[in-house]
Amino acid sequence: MTHLIVHETPTVDHEYMIIAFAGWADAAEAATTAIKYLTRKLEAKKVAELDPEEFYDFSQTRPYTSRTKNGRRKIKWPANEFFSWAPKDSDKGTLFYLGVEPNLRWRTFSQEIIGLAKEYGVKTVVHLGALLDAVPHTREVRLTGSSTRPDLQTYFEDSGVNSSKYQGPTGISSVLLESFANAGIEYASLWGHTSHYLQAAPNYRVAHTLLKHFQGILNLPVDIGELLSAAETFDREVAKAIERDDQLGAYVAKLEGQYDESVAASEIPDPLEMVQDMEQFLRSEQRRRPGRGDAS
Repeated sequence: MTHLIVHETPTVDHEYMIIAFAGWADAAEAATTAIKYLTRKLEAKKVAELDPEEFYDFSQTRPYTSRTKNGRRKIKWPANEFFSWAPKDSDKGTLFYLGVEPNLRWRTFSQEIIGLAKEYGVKTVVHLGALLDAVPHTREVRLTGSSTRPDLQTYFEDSGVNSSKYQGPTGISSVLLESFANAGIEYASLWGHTSHYLQAAPNYRVAHTLLKHFQGILNLPVDIGELLSAAETFDREVAKAIERDDQLGAYVAKLEGQYDESVAASEIPDPLEMVQDMEQFLRSEQRRRPGRGDAS
C-alpha cells in the first residue's frame, strides 16, 4: 500500500465498508451526500487517504483553488478518504470511503483500497451509487442493485430491487467491486435512479432512499429524519419550478404515464423510446435558452 497515507490505525475491526465515488457514479451527488450525512452524524474520524499523484491526470480532473479567510490561496486535490466509526465499548466498527474516480491505473488504485480493507478486517463492502434515468421525480425512487452475499441478494429481491441489465462502458466502482469479489470480500451495490431533467444537486430524495434501505442492515444508530426533511423541501422546490414551466410539466406528465404503464406491466419501458423522448426534450430546452445563437 505504497500510495496510502495513514493518519491513525483504528483499534477495532470493521465488518462493513461503505463506499461512494463522486462524479460519473454519483448523479446529483446523491450517493456521496448519503455517506457524508452518515460520517457527519456519527462523527466518524478520518484515518487514511490515498495520495492522488499517481492516479489522476490533473488536466482532466483539476485541483480546486479557493481563498481562506485570511486571503491566502489553498489548493484542494482530488480526495480519496477513509473514515472510521465504532460504538463505544465495541470491538466492531464501520469504515467509510469517499473517493473520486481516477483517470489512471485503476487496478493499482483498487488494490490499494482492498489492501486497507483487509488490514482493517472488512468482510462486506456496501457501494452506493446514483445514475441519471428517464424516471419521473413524482414516483418512488427506482433502485437497482445486487450482492454476492445470498442474504443481501434475497433482501434486494424481496424489496423489489432488481439487478441492472446494463452492458457497456463502466466506471471505477464496477472495477473495484469485482476486485473485492476476487479478493474474497463480499459486496452489495445499490443504485438510485435520478430524474435526468433535475439539475439541482444534491438530490436529497435519492440520498434518503439509499440510506433507508441500508440503515437496518448496517445497524447504524443514525436518525435520517433530517435527510427526509431536506428531501421534502427539495420536492417542494422542484414542484414550484415545474409549475412555472409548461413544457417541462408536459414532459414530466408524459414520463409519468410511461412509468406507470411499465410498472403495471411489470416491465421496463422501451429504452430506445425513452432515449428519443429525452433527446427531444433536451433539444427543445437548448433552443429555449437565451444566448445560444450563432456567433456573429
